[in-house]
Amino acid sequence: MTTPIDISEQSGVRFLHFGTLWIQGAMRIARPWSLELEYTREMMASLLLRDASHWPRKVLLIGLGAASLTKFLYRHRLLAHLTVVEIEPDVVAAARQFFKLPEDTKRINLVIGDGAEYVLNCNKKFDLILLDGFDQNARAGVLDTLPFYQACRARLSDDGVLAVNLLGRSRGFRGGLSRICAAFEDRALVFPSCESGNAIAFAAAGNPIEISFDDLKENALALKEETGLNLLPTLARLAQARTCLNNRLVL
Repeated sequence: MTTPIDISEQSGVRFLHFGTLWIQGAMRIARPWSLELEYTREMMASLLLRDASHWPRKVLLIGLGAASLTKFLYRHRLLAHLTVVEIEPDVVAAARQFFKLPEDTKRINLVIGDGAEYVLNCNKKFDLILLDGFDQNARAGVLDTLPFYQACRARLSDDGVLAVNLLGRSRGFRGGLSRICAAFEDRALVFPSCESGNAIAFAAAGNPIEISFDDLKENALALKEETGLNLLPTLARLAQARTCLNNRLVL
């Protein structure tokens, strides 16, 4: 790796850095299975969009980081098989040593490789693709291009959902959203930016999604009861932004 992996701790939270101040992942040491960073919690809003009783069964995660999303799904979606693609072996080692990444080869398939190449070359279908891959300077590179988003769409099942962490820097995240919209024929939606500047975009392929805010709240309450994850503030921000017509989320 061209830059070192740094581990820091502050106020009971352990952080992962790639040789810069940019935070690549975090874990509250007393609650290692919880989602510490707001944007990771918002990426799990994808779980509100389909039937939670059997979805998702097959998940692809591009970018391991501190393994927060991997651990959450591993613990709370017991029927899901997780494929995680991480380009840096040292990140995998750090996730195991410092962030309690489970070693369960039956449910977690860890692939050391380039996420874009994996998506372009594989022939598998996934119910959920979570895209959270950045370099040490918080750049997504080829993971934020139209051909890559088109390849992601081709890899989604009939109930497939793509969730993307769009980290807006000087140019913001609108370019990335426009590329996702182009790849998914406008079946995409971005949630209002988190305080950290992250904005989470969702896109769907196959079967349509149309769900009222009341049903979203009901799903969020069930998810909170099951996992402790509270997405009600996220839904409130989405409602205030008025990006969903007639209080319905349609993808």
